[in-house]
Amino acid sequence: MRKVFAVTLLALVTGGCMMGPDYRRPSVDMPQSFQYQAKEAEEAADTEWWKAFQDPVLDGLIAEALANNKNVKIAAFNIEQAAGVLTQTRAPLFPQANFDGSAGRERVSQFSGTPFPPGAANPHDFFQIFAGASWEIDLWGRVRRLSEAARADLLASEEARRGAILSLVAAVASTYMQLRGLDEQLDIAKRSLGTYDESVKLYELQFQYGLISQMIVEQARTQYETAAATIPQLESQIVQNENALSILLGRNPGPIARGKTFNDMAFPAVPAGLPSQLLERRPDLAQTEQNLIAANALIGAAKALYFPTISLTGSYGYASSDLSDLFESPSRAWNYAGSFTGPIFRGGAIYGQVKQAEAAQKAALIGYEAAIQNAFADVENALVIREKLVGQLEAQERLVRANQEYERLAKLQYDEGYAPYLMVLNAQQQLFPAELNLAQLRASLFTSYANLYKAMGGGWVTAADRLTAPGANQPAENVQVKDRGK
Repeated sequence: MRKVFAVTLLALVTGGCMMGPDYRRPSVDMPQSFQYQAKEAEEAADTEWWKAFQDPVLDGLIAEALANNKNVKIAAFNIEQAAGVLTQTRAPLFPQANFDGSAGRERVSQFSGTPFPPGAANPHDFFQIFAGASWEIDLWGRVRRLSEAARADLLASEEARRGAILSLVAAVASTYMQLRGLDEQLDIAKRSLGTYDESVKLYELQFQYGLISQMIVEQARTQYETAAATIPQLESQIVQNENALSILLGRNPGPIARGKTFNDMAFPAVPAGLPSQLLERRPDLAQTEQNLIAANALIGAAKALYFPTISLTGSYGYASSDLSDLFESPSRAWNYAGSFTGPIFRGGAIYGQVKQAEAAQKAALIGYEAAIQNAFADVENALVIREKLVGQLEAQERLVRANQEYERLAKLQYDEGYAPYLMVLNAQQQLFPAELNLAQLRASLFTSYANLYKAMGGGWVTAADRLTAPGANQPAENVQVKDRGK
């Protein structure tokens, strides 16, 4: 009979039903391909794409950020926290054992009205030690559903960490490219300022000898001051970008090392991919799906509250009034029992929990679908921005060359006396902002590759993840640190 009871109990525990719906990935309407997928796209989304820029300083900065960034470390501890929650949630699936003991001396009042046993000592000693066990039989799958939700939360925390790594690498690369673009603009402004300074000095000398009017001198000085006013603005932006990059690296704000110029860098390959691959590549989508899984499991945990909770308890130990007799056979004591409790009337409390869980699951489903659509938009935007920046950069390069030639010819005609200085001034006023815009476009094009790889996701996150181990990387050494504002 005992064997039949044990087998029945085991079958109930292991084969008990689980309340609530089992998770199935929802079908999502997705495009067959990306509209602006480049013809030269390659299967490069799983490579350490930032190394394709061929800038060792950038490689070192990314490695340092992965090792020291505070957000990545916080995400790692969030994983540990979620793992602890999972362990705690699963614990009721297993028998819970405990022990307790006590010892003391007691005197009973002789005027309490209770007959005092003949020969009993008063005061008297007492000693006892017991081991106990309890086990909640998860017939309806409440604990298993809670464990399923906790496991999904753990996996969501892991995907959140991978998402932080993805964003970090793209942010470091983008900020570094913006910084190099500002450096180039600052060099243009300082070079133009030097040229304008020579012109002002020359025209001031010519004015002293009566060869030109003061109006020409002031026109030249206006151009000089325009470039001079641009320099402090660029220097301020450079410091702000250095500080932002320092925080990403896990450092205090300070100067940042520089590597190659844009002319010496190479472009990474344009990554190829299909919309359906984003579901597996992008950590944020995987995280959102795990949140949906957790919300789905909590429906079952809530519905299981409608059914009785069955528990087994037992204890075994010794109790004696004499310490020397504590572990003797007559001092043994034991008990075992089964109990069940179930709801009769809760005033709609369980119903409210079920409706709350169902509504949360529907919200999580909508959030999952919205995240997928946003991911499609991210990729499309990144692809079209990169494509159009290429054409815009080529047109801007032609514009700069035309303005340079225009300035050269205007100066030549002015020096020969065939054109007024206003023509030279107009040429310089067009060339200076055109060169600044060209530097900005170069930085934007390089940044667009970082944004594209971020949007596409990919296995490179796993390669980057390996660099997050403590002490795996140190700050880049033996590189030139560009002084702020210089």
